[in-house]
Parts: sequence; structure tokens; C-alpha cells
Amino acid sequence: MTWFKKKEEEEKEERVKREESKFFDTLWVKCNSCNEIIYRKVIERNFQVCPKCNYHFQIPARKRLECLVDPDTFIEYDASLTPADPLSFKDSKKYSHRVRESQQTTGQKDAIICGEARIEGHPLMLGIFEFNFMGGSMGSVVGEKITRLIEKGIEKRIGVVIFCASGGARMQEGILSLMQMAKTSAALAKLQEARVPYISVLTDPTTGGVSASIGMLGDIIIAEPKAMIGFAGPRVIKDTIKAELPEGFQRAEYLLEHGMVDLIVERKDLRHMLASILEMLKTENRENIRR
Repeated sequence: MTWFKKKEEEEKEERVKREESKFFDTLWVKCNSCNEIIYRKVIERNFQVCPKCNYHFQIPARKRLECLVDPDTFIEYDASLTPADPLSFKDSKKYSHRVRESQQTTGQKDAIICGEARIEGHPLMLGIFEFNFMGGSMGSVVGEKITRLIEKGIEKRIGVVIFCASGGARMQEGILSLMQMAKTSAALAKLQEARVPYISVLTDPTTGGVSASIGMLGDIIIAEPKAMIGFAGPRVIKDTIKAELPEGFQRAEYLLEHGMVDLIVERKDLRHMLASILEMLKTENRENIRR
């Protein structure tokens, strides 16, 4: 009887700890950079950026949308597209189960939101990756939505802006996922031929097939501070080349220094910066420069 009583007390203590932890996480956030404990609402008011050290937390796609575009101007495209399971893929879970779980968690059908909006009055075609949906991985639906967005940009002669946050191609769709790299790259080539601008914004993290395609093909490539940007992970590269990697390797600042990105812009300044670039690169201005 003493053993059962002790077990019950231990389980009760565990429940109390979990509830306390949940309550703590609801009100407070620990910064991944400076380890400061910060009131969650302070972080939210500051665009999900630490006020102590300027660390940029990951931000949900819908939240970024609210912070970025003019109120009531966003028109979503292809919101109903949902992934299939062409390979009947299964690892520790079925792919269809993973998709359903991500849909319930994020409220999204897949890992990107696409549509038309305005920023400070300037029209744009906008795509925003949702990293919380299977690591922002690019499968057939993501590739199709991006391609349709680019084609809309060509049709309407409106600049395209895509916010990347991804672990790369979605392995559960095999070669169909890898084909999206070629598909979206071909669409961007047509966009360039049409002389319509494309701005790529790289956030933490942008890796794998997304960085190797749409991420690095922008007319202008912007990165958020300290964003991890690369193809393979640093541990894989280190093990392959058998050498120590430079300090800050694959961070936005390192890539800016080596000419891989054009600008590093803090989240609070992104809205105005994008509006300024869209004004400079809008089709009429480019045609006037050409003449």
C-alpha cells in the first residue's frame, strides 16, 4: 500500500510540474540567444523579436502576414489545395497522418500561404512559408502554389515576394518533391523574361531544396538577422570536408560578407524596405530605365 501511495504522489507531482510549465510557457518566453526570460506579450508587440538582444524568433505565417501587409488587402489564392500521398509513404507514422496533424496544428492546408496584397500601397504577389507545417518542406502543393503565384505575377505584371522558411524538399513525396525545384525555377525564369521583379526574403532557417531554388534566385535577396541559410547542414559539411567551419558559417551575416545575399533587414524595417524596393523595381520604372 505504501508503494501505491508513493506512486500516486509522484504522478501528482509530475502533473503539477507539467501544469506549471504550461502556465509558464503561456506567459513567458526564454530567448534562445541571450537566455533572458521575457514576458510573451512584449515579444509579440515587438514582431517576435527579443527586445534585449534583437534575436528574431520564428514567426507563424499568418502573424507575419498581419505585420507586413496593408489591412484588408490580402486576397488568398489556392487555399483549398491539399497534399496527396502518391507513394503511400510510411516511416514511424503514415505521411497522411503527419499531414493531418500539421493541418490541425497550423490551420493551414500546406506549408505556404500565397496571395495578392499591398504594402504601403504597392501591389505584390506574396508567398509566406509556414515552418510549423512539417518544417516548411516543399512538396507538390507548395511547388504548385508558388508556380501559380509567379504566373499571376507575370499576368498582372506585379512583383513577387516570397518569404522562405524551410528544411527543404519533402522526402515523403520522393521525386515529385524534388521536381518542384525545377518547376519553380523555370517559372522564375519566365518572370525574369517578363521583366517583373522577384524579391526573396530568407528567414531562419532556409535550407535544402528551397534555398537551392526559389531562395537564391531573387533579383534582390534579403535576409533577416542571424538567419541560418544553406543547403546541407553544417555538421554534414564538416564531416564531408574534414575541416573546421568558419565562425558564423551559414548565418546571414556570413553570407552577406561573401556576396550571397544583398541586404540584412530587421523585421521591424522589412515592410518599409519592401515597399521602397517595389517602388524602385516596378514595371513602369524598369521600362523607363530601359528606354
